Amino acid sequence: MTAELVRGQNHALDRTRVEIRITAGGPVVAAVTLGDAQGRLAGTEAVAHPGAPRRTGIEVPRQAAAEHRLAVDLGALPDAVHRVSVLLALPTGIGALTTFGAAAPPSVRVTDLDGTGLAGYTLTGLGAESAVVAVELYRRAGAWKVRAVGQGYADGLAALLRDQGLPQAAELAAEIEEAVGRGHARAVPAPAPAAAGRPDGHARPQHPAPDTTTPPAADRAAAAPPAASDGHSAHAPAAHVPSGPAEHGPGPTAPTAEGATPTTPTTPPAGAPVDYRHPKRRTTPTPATPTPPVDAPGAPVSPPAPTLPVAGDAAGWSMEERLYNQVWGMFEDLTRSVAAYRSASDFAESRLEQELDTALSDPRNRLGTAADAARAAARDKHAALVTQARAALDRDLAQLAAESEVVEPALPPAFARWDSPVWQAHRSAQERPMALRLGDLHLPEVRDLRIPMLVRLPLERGLWIDCGPDAYAWRGPDPDRAYARRELGSALTDGPPDEAELRRLSLETAVALAARMLAVHPAGEFAVQVIDPGGTALPALAPLLETGVLPAAPVPGAQGVATVLEGLTRRVDLVQMAVRSRAADALPPDVDTADQLLIVHDFPHGFDDRAVTRLRYLADEGPAVGVHLLMVADRAQAREYGPVLDPLWRSLLRITPVPDAHLADPWVGHAWTYEPPLAPRGSQVVRQALSRVAEARRERRT
Repeated sequence: MTAELVRGQNHALDRTRVEIRITAGGPVVAAVTLGDAQGRLAGTEAVAHPGAPRRTGIEVPRQAAAEHRLAVDLGALPDAVHRVSVLLALPTGIGALTTFGAAAPPSVRVTDLDGTGLAGYTLTGLGAESAVVAVELYRRAGAWKVRAVGQGYADGLAALLRDQGLPQAAELAAEIEEAVGRGHARAVPAPAPAAAGRPDGHARPQHPAPDTTTPPAADRAAAAPPAASDGHSAHAPAAHVPSGPAEHGPGPTAPTAEGATPTTPTTPPAGAPVDYRHPKRRTTPTPATPTPPVDAPGAPVSPPAPTLPVAGDAAGWSMEERLYNQVWGMFEDLTRSVAAYRSASDFAESRLEQELDTALSDPRNRLGTAADAARAAARDKHAALVTQARAALDRDLAQLAAESEVVEPALPPAFARWDSPVWQAHRSAQERPMALRLGDLHLPEVRDLRIPMLVRLPLERGLWIDCGPDAYAWRGPDPDRAYARRELGSALTDGPPDEAELRRLSLETAVALAARMLAVHPAGEFAVQVIDPGGTALPALAPLLETGVLPAAPVPGAQGVATVLEGLTRRVDLVQMAVRSRAADALPPDVDTADQLLIVHDFPHGFDDRAVTRLRYLADEGPAVGVHLLMVADRAQAREYGPVLDPLWRSLLRITPVPDAHLADPWVGHAWTYEPPLAPRGSQVVRQALSRVAEARRERRT
């Protein structure tokens, strides 16, 4: 399954011969630089480009094109090469593009030789850049990894090469331009723009598209569907937050399941606005001037009712993938619609101020009926603009609400809410799901429409449930507090929740997420381990212990911490060596190859320096070999470690045990309110799901 990366994220490669497939919104030049451990280039011979397409272990195309395939043999590279950077640049004089922000964002996929996806990255947030380092493949402890970079240069290819330490950067950039010019006749044009429309028969919103070419804040490195204001992105509801998504947001192309054909972004005509429609959503062409049907000569009748939305009408190889992509499309549609409404409202406010300033700039018009008439006219125009914008938003919201009503009941258990009827008939899964629901997302303009926050599996990032009352600022308005009291069964007041309440809800959220991950994986392929040095988590862990899914209560104290971390560190080391040596059968019999979820409670109590180092190691290296981290912690309690733990917190996706507006999509930076995936108050659905997991495990053993 393809790992969808966000800016700064890395992913381990288990093979050395790969292809790098590039899709862009217009002709681009693809090149590769071979750097040392510091990323410096030895000279022009360390660059593979259209004028010199072959280097040892590397081959790139000779011309600018909208699609590229680069061949890379990492095993054939010289020992001095530690970093392979993939560069994209816009050629001069070919096509209408002069900046990457003028077209759909380019997409880079690292695949096996047969096309099987390994990792993908969509370069969102580009604006005035004309050259960019898309991804890099680098050595780490003898193995190769791929990292999403997305570093752009407004001064072009020469500035990019100069930044990599090449003295002859200007001369080489000119040589590449000359080589591209010679191959212009062989350039592949961008595909034709897709027809407008929505799969439900409604035309897509016709308001001006929001400006998403401005790069997101540097601390919003994730992407997925929404990115968090604390530095993280919701990978989805889709947080590809989005991207995007969102963060996830998620704008970026939605992640594609392994083997699926990616959708090629299109280039708008010169002078036309950028097409921001979600590339995974099917569209139905709508005639420009529809002819009303008639049932008799000269007797027109009303046009037929719009086609009702259908669950699973997005592209994909399976119903699960189609529903995943459809949720992504709903998230992005809501993002664009609200962005257009806010933009129109801001424009109306600025226009009102300008007209009032203009009308009152002449002292002779500041008094009397003329001034009153000018003010009234300006306010009437403002009200008309806001009303028009709200009407467009309400129309879009009605379409999305109708789609949500048919999509939500059709979601599989991994995507469904705990109150969905699908859990009542759920049995042990037969195969791993492609994504997991981490909660719901909504915007202040429409509280009744909630978009599922989906993240791809296996988890590329750990999770952090923030239970710290000092770090948590209650930013949610009154309806969110009412939701928390009604749905979560909490005793929240109008002020911030107290520490005991937050810790209880945090542990319930952790158990609910663990139960969901256990229930949607095949029996025996997923396990949970818990670190609880103080022994205070036992009441919340009761469903796991009573059903036998968690074999025994966690051992308290520093000894329990050391035992669990030592065992998981050993597992990560052995599996990494087995993967690199292609000797999975040689693993010791006591190594559990099932994916592991480590729940850490009451951090840093019971952790010494050695334990902290092991925890950071598991957070960095564990996801690639099936060890995932779920922290229930208060960051303020770990202040004694200083900045040592900052990389750990940044590597985790922060979620909250109560609704909070701390996530932001990577397209326009909306502040999304996140709601945790807790079961309804008094429901036994979590315990029932865990009982079925335990039963499936017993049947598997027998």
